Amino acid sequence: MKSLPIIWQRLVSSGGNTCDRCHATYQEMQSAISKLKEALRPLGIEPTLEIREINEKSFKADPSESNRIWIAGRPMEEWLGARVGSSRCCSVCGESECRTVEVEGTTFETIPEKLFLKAALVASSQLLDLTPEAPPR
Repeated sequence: MKSLPIIWQRLVSSGGNTCDRCHATYQEMQSAISKLKEALRPLGIEPTLEIREINEKSFKADPSESNRIWIAGRPMEEWLGARVGSSRCCSVCGESECRTVEVEGTTFETIPEKLFLKAALVASSQLLDLTPEAPPR
């Protein structure tokens, strides 16, 4: 099986909390990962999710690093032709402008399952072996 590495990182406060935006993205990703595993297994591809935590000091230095996703070594937005933006978040994030993703004129604060699936499927297509099989004898 070939691995499709997926990395997601988000702010986790010293109290172990994250914001609603990141929590919702996590829920969307969990659903998407199980669908990806089913869809990609027959192709010999195994999605693997690594979750990283950003501490408050790192977050304050660069809030756009929270709720960030990489698929197969590239930022998710590259697979989608998306733009990164920001908007005011909530509780744990304080007054920070947190990461958003804009795709085809729509801005997402939470990364929806379908958007994540689309990026992962595009990335997966790069892993398919295009070597022709030998004809049967």
